[in-house]
Amino acid sequence: MTNASTDPSTIIEHEADQIERANTSTRQPVIFVHGLWLLPSSWARWAKLFEDAGYVALTPGWPDDPETVAEANADPGVFAHKTVGEVADHFAAIIGALKKKPAIIGHSFGGLLVQMLAGRGLSAATVAIDGAPFRGVLPLPLSSLKAAFPVLGNPANRNRAVPLTYEQFRFAFGNAVDEDEAKELYANFAVPASGVPLFEAATANLLPWTEVKVEENPKRGPLLIVSGQKDNTVPRAISEAAYKIQQRNPGVTEFVEMPDRGHALTIDHGWQEVASTALAFIKRFV
Repeated sequence: MTNASTDPSTIIEHEADQIERANTSTRQPVIFVHGLWLLPSSWARWAKLFEDAGYVALTPGWPDDPETVAEANADPGVFAHKTVGEVADHFAAIIGALKKKPAIIGHSFGGLLVQMLAGRGLSAATVAIDGAPFRGVLPLPLSSLKAAFPVLGNPANRNRAVPLTYEQFRFAFGNAVDEDEAKELYANFAVPASGVPLFEAATANLLPWTEVKVEENPKRGPLLIVSGQKDNTVPRAISEAAYKIQQRNPGVTEFVEMPDRGHALTIDHGWQEVASTALAFIKRFV
C-alpha cells in the first residue's frame, strides 16, 4: 500500500471500481489527471493506448465531476469551489488505496497536480503536460492572461463555475487546429470549470501559505515536462520555468516541446504523438 494520509471519503463508486481493478491486476497502474474545462473522459483514447501497452489505466475525476459533457453543461454548479489542495488530496487518496505506486500523467491544472503529487513522493514516474504554474514559476505571458481572463476578469468568479465561450476556447485550447476541429473539440470536450484554482495560481507567488506549490523531494521519481509550442494558455516560458525549478531535484528531469501544438494537444488530432511520447518515458522507468 502506498503512503498517502488523506481522507478516502471523496472516492466515488466508479473510482473505487478502477482501484479494485488495478489492485487485482499484476500490471503497473497509470493515473491520468485532467485539468480545467475538461472531464476524465478526455483521457479515453490515452487509457486504451496505455492498456494496450500493458498498463492498467485509471481515469479518476476531480471531486463531483459529472460523467458526461451533457451532464456537466446541464449542472455547471457542481464544479464550483474546488481548490487545488482539495483536488490534490483526492488524487492522493486514490493513490493511497493502490497496492502499487502508480505512474501519473496530467494536463494543464492536471499537470500541476501530478507535480504536487510527485513532490509528496506518491509517483513512480510523472509526465506533466502544459502544467499550470506553481509558486516559484515567475513568467506571466500576455497570452496566459488572456486565456485566463474569462475567469480572472471578474473577482466573483472565484466562487463560481465558469464556462468558456467558443471564441474563448478557440484561443485558449484550439488555436493550433483548424476551425472545424476547434468546433468539434469544443462540442465534445468543453465543460465549465471551478474558478478557484485560477485565482490560487494567480496569487501563488504572493502568498507563502499557498496550496499551489510543489515540494522538493529526493523521492519524487522521474519527471517529464511536455510543452506545446503554440500553447496560448501555458506557453513554453511557463513550462521552462517549472523545468528549471524541477531540475533542482536529484531525480531524472526532462523537457520536450511538441512542435506546432496548442493547449488541446491531449485531445486534438495529434493526441497520439503526445501520448506516445509520454508512454515512451513511462516505459523507461516502470
